[in-house]
Amino acid sequence: MAQCRKWPACVLLMAVPTWGGLAAQTAPRSGSTGAATVGAAKSERKVPVTADSVTDAGPVIFEDIAKAAGLSGWKHTMGAADKGLICDVNGSGVGLLDYDNDGWLDIYLVNGSNFAALDGKGEPPHAALFHNNHDGTFTNVAEKAGVTNDRWGFGVAIADYDNDGWPDIFVTNLGKNRLYHNNHDGTFSDVAEKAGVTLGNWSAGATWGDYDGDGRLDLFVTGYVHFERSNLPYEKSKAVGYSYCEFRGEPVMCGPKNIEGEPDHLFHNNGDGTFTEVSAKAGVADETNRYYGFTPVFVDVNNDGKVDLVVADDSTLSYLYINRGDGTFEDASYTSGFGLNEDGHEVAAMGVAVGDYLNNGQVDFAISDFSDEAKLLFRNDGNGSFTEMSMRSGIGKPSIPFLGWGAGFLDYDNDGWLDLLFVNGHIYPAADRLDWGTSYNQRPLLFRNLRNGKFEEVPARRGTGLGQAVSGRGAAFGDLFNDGKVDVVISRIEGPPVLLRNVSDVPHHWVELKLAGGAKSPRDAVGATVYLTANGMRQRQDVISGGSYVSTNDPRVHFGLGDATSGGTAEIHWPSGARETLSLPAVDRIYTVTEGHGITGALCGGQRCPGAEPLAQETNSPRSRP
Repeated sequence: MAQCRKWPACVLLMAVPTWGGLAAQTAPRSGSTGAATVGAAKSERKVPVTADSVTDAGPVIFEDIAKAAGLSGWKHTMGAADKGLICDVNGSGVGLLDYDNDGWLDIYLVNGSNFAALDGKGEPPHAALFHNNHDGTFTNVAEKAGVTNDRWGFGVAIADYDNDGWPDIFVTNLGKNRLYHNNHDGTFSDVAEKAGVTLGNWSAGATWGDYDGDGRLDLFVTGYVHFERSNLPYEKSKAVGYSYCEFRGEPVMCGPKNIEGEPDHLFHNNGDGTFTEVSAKAGVADETNRYYGFTPVFVDVNNDGKVDLVVADDSTLSYLYINRGDGTFEDASYTSGFGLNEDGHEVAAMGVAVGDYLNNGQVDFAISDFSDEAKLLFRNDGNGSFTEMSMRSGIGKPSIPFLGWGAGFLDYDNDGWLDLLFVNGHIYPAADRLDWGTSYNQRPLLFRNLRNGKFEEVPARRGTGLGQAVSGRGAAFGDLFNDGKVDVVISRIEGPPVLLRNVSDVPHHWVELKLAGGAKSPRDAVGATVYLTANGMRQRQDVISGGSYVSTNDPRVHFGLGDATSGGTAEIHWPSGARETLSLPAVDRIYTVTEGHGITGALCGGQRCPGAEPLAQETNSPRSRP
């Protein structure tokens, strides 16, 4: 027997082929593979560090204000309560967008489904679109907007794919995907069929990026597992190779190991509302390996002005594709050191955080993965290679018991150095019954950047957002209240969302930039890189669609300034290849910068700054292309 190494701990039953109608041989279950004693009485268990280990002192960084903000009436639903199938456990993503161009971030929450709803025997769970009311509250307008999805949803990638100045929403599903085109009037239309991006099996994550430099955003979609209702991946079924499925000796749902994977898809934007699949031609189809794709991100890894592609894959090698500039990519997953952990092992990679945590101008990555594994931190060495730094950085050991999903670099205290947050939650309900040293509901992990390549865990204070244990999945990071502090929206599986409002009282300054591309760049400037020089340091931020765990963060770039009293100098590398340098005249403002036109608007305290141009002047109108 061979036991699967990762979270779908499948034990093969067969020593003989299973084709041709041969009956499967049975085999006894293997014993526990973990160090903890399986089956210990619940009364004898200590509260695991993943749920407790909170303090009564320490700083208050986040407060969960979901109820006060009006979000708690919506609930995420996914599959059956016993979580007996892989489609029941992965949860869904979160998207932040300003869908009505009023200068305030709104929230899109993907919902799952169940078989009864898919079969027309029950009301399908609806996605939510929460409109920002500018007063700390939100109103769900999903039905009016036409974006409830009503399919088994997983991921969301938001971008202005048709360059009309309004953000659109792509939703990945178990089944056909959705592409919601923004109608500019508070409503959306699903144009996925016409666009040619529906696919039809299990799509997990997506990312937008202009890989060929034609000024139009292309779409990459990860395939997860091949899923058939007529051949469900239960234990000892054909779908899992007639295997037992267990974790530390406990029967659990099967997958993804021993389930056939789905290929990935790259869609080229034709500029007329349609897309052409070019996955095989570009070298990113994953047709042979069919790894279990979760979260992809387009971002410029090697500073050559072309977006590259990273793909977090579950229980297999993760991909790093380097853009050759001729419409194709080079698979550098092994040679770069990105695809494996520090020990050279595959991990169950879930989410991807993107950011320059060393302030050296290179984009680094953090990867969330399964429990019993250190969460990964990849330092960009600047020569096309990466070094995995989790243990040396200080995030490795504390993160081992946690099962990570959403991940993000954020400067929560605005000191100019990127910190790191992981959203966590187990997939096996048995974690609360058995003594595995972990729990089903888990608290977030926040690591503070010590400015020397190392991080320290921020204490989880009781009664605050960091001390709250939930079974989190998707997470999106952004300034929801236009106060210069980065907040976090968490999608909790089988429950209402969490809104972690940043209430840190550190009196540091900040600036944010909303970029609008010119005629040769994507309109929303996805793919742009901004270097800000201020307060004696140089920071980097990238405009990205996708990331975290199958989610999309605030499209505006945010920079903490510490005690600086000047906004500094921004050097913008536009997707068109143009470079622009401009001075930011003041701190604590959200600037709109339009390619070739400089600053075209500014918000102060959420309102238009005195003497500033209207925020929407350069961002709402469509433009023609040469």
